[in-house]
Amino acid sequence: MGFIDEIKAKAKANKKTIVLPESEDIRTYEAAEAILRDGTANLVIIGSDEEIAANKGMFDVTGATIIDPKTFAKLDAYIDKLVELRQKKGLTKEEATKLLKENYLYFGVMMVKMGDADGMVSGACHSTADVLRPSLQILKTKPGTKLVSTFFLMEVPDTSLGSDGTFVFSDCGLEQNPDAEKLASIALSAAESFRTFVRKDPVVALLSHSTKGSAKHPDVDKVVEATKIAQANKPEGLLIDGEFQLDAAIIPEVGAQKAPDSPVAGRANVLIFPDLDAGNIGYKLVQRFAKAEAYGPITQGIAAPVNDLSRGCSAKDIEGVVAITAVQSMVD
Repeated sequence: MGFIDEIKAKAKANKKTIVLPESEDIRTYEAAEAILRDGTANLVIIGSDEEIAANKGMFDVTGATIIDPKTFAKLDAYIDKLVELRQKKGLTKEEATKLLKENYLYFGVMMVKMGDADGMVSGACHSTADVLRPSLQILKTKPGTKLVSTFFLMEVPDTSLGSDGTFVFSDCGLEQNPDAEKLASIALSAAESFRTFVRKDPVVALLSHSTKGSAKHPDVDKVVEATKIAQANKPEGLLIDGEFQLDAAIIPEVGAQKAPDSPVAGRANVLIFPDLDAGNIGYKLVQRFAKAEAYGPITQGIAAPVNDLSRGCSAKDIEGVVAITAVQSMVD
């Protein structure tokens, strides 16, 4: 059984309710039909009956709950709660009403906030900023978490590297150029995410164009400092080290040559990229060249699971992220 199959099996065993707000996109319905058929999650699709009928094509989503914000029985309670949450920012009742009736992403996040859903998956036709903005405004950060970031669960075929081909890559979707403190926080969150989903011990490498001082540059200094901060704050037993070039992090022979004293070198299954450019390019290279499955970007650090999709995602990708979101809601 592959990694994502294990995630789906876990989701089926403790079925959660996940919101799909992008009722304008045909991929939503293709994924929803498969999710409902497989029993991975209960689904809420946001939109009017007319929108659903016009956009669903030939896909059967009769098992989903369809909610039109304009006629929703709890709309007044949602409006009052949103005003309460955003009153310091000056949000009026009229503005909240318009936002919830017209912006399905805000409505979906409010469903999670109000306990009417366990999580939300969006991003097939919205930017990461559009998806995460209502999440950060309404749900805010998880207690004890300093930073919201993202990760990809990468399932690479035909390799024993990482955890039999499974890796966490972070951050590939949100933090543009994290400083050392933020990079350390990303590393510790990603380790927790790996343990949650892969259910094996994370081995965390902070990546650079340098391995253990082979190059000198402020960008290298940032990764070295982040490694020190993460090591000082890590839970007992977590293996975390840096700075590493990619090959030194994941190839045993290279790791043994370049960093012989490191317990991480050549063994890493959690890869921490120094900035968003490196992370985004890195995951897409592996996805396209190695034909890897890339599930994400999955958020870490939000108080309840709201997860983003690449706008180039397939319906199969949506299925996987819904299952991941359902499992994430079991631990959040």
